[in-house]
Amino acid sequence: MSASSHRNVLRALALAAGLTAVAPIAHAELEPVAADSATSDPSLTESIEAPRFDASRTARRSGGEIEALVPELSEHPYRLAPGPRAFMNRISFSPGYGRLGSESLFAFRLAYNPNAWLGYEAMLGHNPAQSVHAVIHSLSAIVRAPLPGRFQPYGTGGYGMMIVFPGQSLNADPVTKNALTVGGGLELYLRSDLALRGEMRYATVFGRDRDREGVVTYNYVQETIGLSFYRSIRP
Repeated sequence: MSASSHRNVLRALALAAGLTAVAPIAHAELEPVAADSATSDPSLTESIEAPRFDASRTARRSGGEIEALVPELSEHPYRLAPGPRAFMNRISFSPGYGRLGSESLFAFRLAYNPNAWLGYEAMLGHNPAQSVHAVIHSLSAIVRAPLPGRFQPYGTGGYGMMIVFPGQSLNADPVTKNALTVGGGLELYLRSDLALRGEMRYATVFGRDRDREGVVTYNYVQETIGLSFYRSIRP
């Protein structure tokens, strides 16, 4: 190998060694630049990172606080507003459990109050007796005088029907009977939109008896306890 060839080889080795030494330094200097570029360009960061929920942004949009479903209950959930309870333009849903005579009764009620003292309520109940069972549905009026405080008494009366199913042990068809109910109840308000509800009604069922002519009446005591969930609606 000639002298010129030796010199070319040495120059190539020196250049390779220099590039090898400079590469880590250049890489270290480029990392902060890339980080600064990603910070200064939010679109680049968003394109790299997966989208995520920003709770602070949501809080800022609502004025610094998360808005409650019922705003007036956010700070004092169990404090009632002063004065008589408001019933006008309110609806309520009331699931309950109790007794119809000596048997169990499951009841679901839906009511609407067009003004402060009068309400209309639809009820659907099931009486799961052993030999026979019954389905009860009725429409009642609720009359009350709103009072300040947590206790709210009321009176109720209405008309409905009782469908009696004899069951599989008896070879008979279901029987539908008319019924009148009258009674009263008491609500204990835990919050402005939630109350414990206890109620007692006397039910008179009209039917027929094989051994007697004409209409025969059967009297039952209907007792239930449950909850009332209230919501206001716009007129």
